[in-house]
Amino acid sequence: MERCRELVRPALVEAVGRLHPWTGEMAAYALGWADTAGNPDPGGSEGKGVRQALTVLGAEAVGADGRDAVPGAVAVELVHTFSLLHDDIMDADTLRRQRPAVWKAYGTGPAVLAGDALLAQAVTVLAEAPNPRAAAAVRHLCRTLNALVSGQAQDLRFEHRPWNGPGAVGPEQYRSMAEHKTGALLGSAIALGAILGGAPDETVTALERAGRHLGLAFQAVDDILGIWGDPAVTGKPTHGDLRQRKKTYPILTALADSGRAAHELAALLDSPQRIDGEAAGRAAALVEEAGGRAATRDEARRHLDTAHRTLRDVPLTRTAAQELDTLFTHLLDRTW
Repeated sequence: MERCRELVRPALVEAVGRLHPWTGEMAAYALGWADTAGNPDPGGSEGKGVRQALTVLGAEAVGADGRDAVPGAVAVELVHTFSLLHDDIMDADTLRRQRPAVWKAYGTGPAVLAGDALLAQAVTVLAEAPNPRAAAAVRHLCRTLNALVSGQAQDLRFEHRPWNGPGAVGPEQYRSMAEHKTGALLGSAIALGAILGGAPDETVTALERAGRHLGLAFQAVDDILGIWGDPAVTGKPTHGDLRQRKKTYPILTALADSGRAAHELAALLDSPQRIDGEAAGRAAALVEEAGGRAATRDEARRHLDTAHRTLRDVPLTRTAAQELDTLFTHLLDRTW
């Protein structure tokens, strides 16, 4: 990922530098490059860089030069950052990468504007790419953006649905939401690299499918970390998803169990009391006892295995295929 980041970084800096100075300042803060005064922030985190790495490797895997994919890598990184800015507002998350979220640091309106600027710049960078397949890449990105909006809409609607009964959210519905909200962009990242690298449609489709399954595995690991992750590593409070009563895969699969722990968990989630401190710890223990943690780990493993198999079924260059395979496995074992 570090190699791909170094390849993409100059073009990403240039793209952000073309924004209005104020939105550019917020974008630099969101990307971990600067503090709220616009000064370099050595403590800032640039994030994982997964999506830009997938785009570069997607091009290399089909025999192209990774530099051909740089505009796509910049676009997906800008789209990802845009989505985080808006997600934090919608979810009322105050922290991002161990710093105040952009909306907390600058205000809600400015954060929305910065997200809009990032989205517009993502499309612009891709549309202006000196690549004969740029138009196809833009069309693909636009389809991905529609999927992201659909997934976010599903996620927001889940908040108003009950924990139990006929209107409850089931694991399958959650999986559909995650495929749109998380899987779509990871699938698009690798597909954009393949498109810009000149791959045939069937190869692009297969790589996108692998990326979508990677996204579902990625989301499953995120859901585990959202309850049991180390705050010093994740930058978010322990048991955070339970405290916020988020409908995530571990919780939903735990509630689908018929045992005592599932019933106690449902009663706790339905109660008006705050899920904090000891209550949060008890809820996490109930989710684990009802099988939610193990089921989510199995979910991640299934989708990762499918992603690996899909890669093996496509004719790819050996080195890039190995790097993709290693990256996929690394994401399952992450603690951040």
